[in-house]
Amino acid sequence: MDRSPGIEQLRALIAVAETGSFSAAARRLDRAQSVVSYTIANLEALLGVPLFERGRRKPELTGAGRTILADARRLDLLMRQLNARAAGLQRGLEGEVSVAVDVMFPSQRLVEALQAFVDAFPTVALNLTMEALGGVLKLVLDGDCAFGISGQNNNWPYVIEAKSIATVELVFVAAPCHPLARADQPVRISDAREHTQLVITDRSRLTEGQSFGVYSNRAWKLGDLSAKHRLLLAGLGWGSMPVHLVRDDIEAGRLVRIELADQRSVSYDISLIHRVDDAPGPAGRWLSHYLSSGAPPAGQTPDAI
Repeated sequence: MDRSPGIEQLRALIAVAETGSFSAAARRLDRAQSVVSYTIANLEALLGVPLFERGRRKPELTGAGRTILADARRLDLLMRQLNARAAGLQRGLEGEVSVAVDVMFPSQRLVEALQAFVDAFPTVALNLTMEALGGVLKLVLDGDCAFGISGQNNNWPYVIEAKSIATVELVFVAAPCHPLARADQPVRISDAREHTQLVITDRSRLTEGQSFGVYSNRAWKLGDLSAKHRLLLAGLGWGSMPVHLVRDDIEAGRLVRIELADQRSVSYDISLIHRVDDAPGPAGRWLSHYLSSGAPPAGQTPDAI
């Protein structure tokens, strides 16, 4: 009788390929390294093809290994989705909902959704975390949050389901006393580089080594948007801000909009994300829909969930 690979064998293959070593894969899977090595050897024997090059310092996939890895990821996703769907059918209304939201997300839309949720689900505890860049993704990946409202990502991890829900316009601003605010518009990039730029930094390591809209040779890296806003108002630098947060400042003259020579503004895409193996429960789905669309699910009241 033909035998098919088991899901644990496929997950061992995925872990070794993604971590780059058998020892790191063993730590991820909470298994002994010898067990992982034995599992991979059994999988190769079962499939009849070598999955990794032998005799190398680090395990490298063979051509067959790369092909099998793609299939393994697809099957792993299907299994995780099946388990998540079954778990969702078993449980009723969750006791708490944890959500991570990107700091760039429109604040009015967030406030309205949270107020509606508290009114609709008074017995469900709500845990909210605000993060920037890869911070939201990390919280969802680690299972600390049921879902997230995340900024743009060009390469979502394969265990993440993502749906685009909004685009935020970022504009460049500075205080009226700042040299760039008094300069001829549009501002040359070479001139912008000479002045301190205030930028939001990623507290996770998921975007380590990547640069997002940093022009200046001198950058102050900040962990929260409100601190950046205060420093901009004080004239201590220039930088980009969501237009919905600085519209009143621009109209009142507290900040001046800057047009750079290569772009007037930046489009910041925002997505709803969750792990495929840990989909939100009824209350979480209700809140994610409200955050995504600006309204509760049509015809769906908490009593009907």
